[in-house]
Amino acid sequence: MITVVGLGCSAEDLPEGGKQALLSGAKVLLRTGETPAAEGVKALGVEYSTLDYIYGASRNFDTLNKKLAAAVLAAAKEGDVVYCVDGAVPDDISARIVLSKSRTARAVCGVSKADAAFNACRVYAPARSACSAYDLPQSGRPALPLAVYDIDCDLVASDVKLRLCELYGDEADAFFVRGGRAKKIKLYELDRQKEYGATCAAVIGEIPLLQKTRFDYDDLVEILRRLRAPDGCPWDRVQTHESIRKNMIEEAYELVDAIRSGDDGKILEEAGDVLMQGAFHSVLGQERGAFSPEDVLSAVCAKLIFRHSHIFGADKAENAEGALSVWEKNKAEEKGQKTASDTVRDVPKVFPAAMRAQKAAKRAAKFGYDFKDAYEAAEKVKEELGELLAAVEEKNAAHIAEEAGDLLFSAVNVGRLAGADCEESLQASTDKFTERFCRTERLILAEGKRMQDLSADELWDYYERAKRNG
Repeated sequence: MITVVGLGCSAEDLPEGGKQALLSGAKVLLRTGETPAAEGVKALGVEYSTLDYIYGASRNFDTLNKKLAAAVLAAAKEGDVVYCVDGAVPDDISARIVLSKSRTARAVCGVSKADAAFNACRVYAPARSACSAYDLPQSGRPALPLAVYDIDCDLVASDVKLRLCELYGDEADAFFVRGGRAKKIKLYELDRQKEYGATCAAVIGEIPLLQKTRFDYDDLVEILRRLRAPDGCPWDRVQTHESIRKNMIEEAYELVDAIRSGDDGKILEEAGDVLMQGAFHSVLGQERGAFSPEDVLSAVCAKLIFRHSHIFGADKAENAEGALSVWEKNKAEEKGQKTASDTVRDVPKVFPAAMRAQKAAKRAAKFGYDFKDAYEAAEKVKEELGELLAAVEEKNAAHIAEEAGDLLFSAVNVGRLAGADCEESLQASTDKFTERFCRTERLILAEGKRMQDLSADELWDYYERAKRNG
């Protein structure tokens, strides 16, 4: 039988159930005998051993906890054991390991390190977060108020400071707790205190929205709800899914343009604008009772897990091509695409024309509906060019438009089969043309002339010069 006892944070915190276990005659093991809470055990006059020797034999905190738990489990093979840890039992990782690995283990909780820290700061909010400095989450943002305990040295304090400043901002108000006493500090001062020990903790209270310098997705949603409130922004209040749908396209293009520029500052800004558009539609959906921001996040997470069955399921993928194949298979199942027509028709009509043409043709090709290669596709370009010129001779605007589309679609097929991304290729060619045009005009202006005064042959000559100089 293993009884895990949480000693609390001082000698006075030892719970009655813990005293009874310690006086039962079982072997007593202290995680450490060097904290104020251990004095409660010593005061009872019972024999005990400490596991302090394991600290020096451990490479890191994870190894330490595993070795501590292993020592307790090994001792339990010889008889009943009482394993004592600081704070409440859930505060200690080694205690949690023992409880998970022994079916006969039970817990007697004491005053948690977090409760002691909150009490020292007089923070009594009903919903609070807490964790050990050695178990601080590296993803997600804990809800406030937050207590981080086990800040037992300046190195740990520095690590905790960096993470908390990233989450809540350097200038966030905080408390430094040591020995049951709290001192108000700025978060960036956490690793500048005179002394650290087993009783040290950092506490951050709730931060009003307008005082925050670091935000999360919940803050974004809260801001949008505020803007949509009856006394909110007149423009935001009247928007609908339909009225702002073009905004998403514009913001997506601006993000792509920022990525092409390689400017991290622009990428950061435009990625935020795209995220805001998604959040805006989530808030609009919630107002209509259709779906909530939580529904949107849950749906995309479920989609990622389902489509990556080579990571989260039984499918296998040895390379990027295999992973894409698994993704496409799962996507078709998810969307209920049972026929080739279902797959091709699913290409969004709002895509840029070249992108939509290439994607539709690529999907059709998966069902064998394709040219043999780029050379065969090129013959179709010749045919469509002839039909377009014939339509020009007819002077039939509708026919010209139709044949122009057929020619462009055929050209996309040639590029696709040659291995090009036609959308990006066309963008690059337009960029190249624009630069050469501007260079041509600079040459003309440098010679005191104007483009509009030159003949076609003269313009072409300048263009060729600009091309060679480029």
